Amino acid sequence: MTQMDSLYSVVIPVYNSEAIVEKTVTAVVDFFKANNLRFEIILINDGSPDNSWEVIKNLPDQFQEVVSINLLKNYGQHSAVYCGIREAKGDFIITMDDDMQNPPSEIIHLITKINEGYDAVFGEFKRKQHAGYRKLGTKVIDYLNTKIFNKPKDLKLTNFRIFTAEVANRMGQYRTFFPYIPGLVLLSSSKMANVLCEHRAREIGSSNYNLWRIAKLTSRILFNYSSFPLKFLSTIGVGVSIISAIGGIFYLVRGLMFGSKVAGWTSLIVIVSFLCGFIILMLGIIGEYLSRILNQMSTMESYQVKQIVRS
Repeated sequence: MTQMDSLYSVVIPVYNSEAIVEKTVTAVVDFFKANNLRFEIILINDGSPDNSWEVIKNLPDQFQEVVSINLLKNYGQHSAVYCGIREAKGDFIITMDDDMQNPPSEIIHLITKINEGYDAVFGEFKRKQHAGYRKLGTKVIDYLNTKIFNKPKDLKLTNFRIFTAEVANRMGQYRTFFPYIPGLVLLSSSKMANVLCEHRAREIGSSNYNLWRIAKLTSRILFNYSSFPLKFLSTIGVGVSIISAIGGIFYLVRGLMFGSKVAGWTSLIVIVSFLCGFIILMLGIIGEYLSRILNQMSTMESYQVKQIVRS
């Protein structure tokens, strides 16, 4: 199948974007029509508190290629994108944000690169227009992607990406209650690449990402795709046990050689308090794993669809 014959599904999660989303969709439509490419656009309203749904539910009347999905409530960007991927019917799936930071005209670079035989291609930005705390969060998450998902160190992951329908089908087989899209792409692809693309500053509003959302994403990666917290606590537990054993032997020998005396109540209380706190922390982390295992075993999806509007 040639580049011109392929169907491209563009998945765009929408949140608090009533002022910009129609401009984004119009620009995407103009790009594909100008290049004579077959396409569909899937918009997923992720429980926006503004009037985003009122805007996008009318877009299928303007553009027959648009499908608008309204989720029951806010489930997070990754669940919204996962919903769109599972709805997509294209030979290639493109994901992008709704804020025009990725100009739709840059999609051509993704399409050209993936037609060289790649499973997935990520846009690489010469200069990211993000806040400093988000850049720091990106570095932390990139480290986790490398360690947990075996991401190639020279591969840059972004929300502006394209992958094949085969990759999307493999991603859909993961019945996860906590989808993490970059991780699922990495798990479902073998040949990946970057391509340079433009990244602009936001035209309207501010980013919906903040430190709390980055912390939640880090937690999602660690607890749902890794046993690192348990291994880390096990290592600490072994270390504490060894230190305790050495300390016990020391005081036993000293007691036998010099006799015992009641002393050191302060240090005893400190040590006991530390160990009790550590045990409670371990139980909390184990409880977090058990809670997520229970959610994974349930039949509930990571999102619930309230309404779908087609042309």
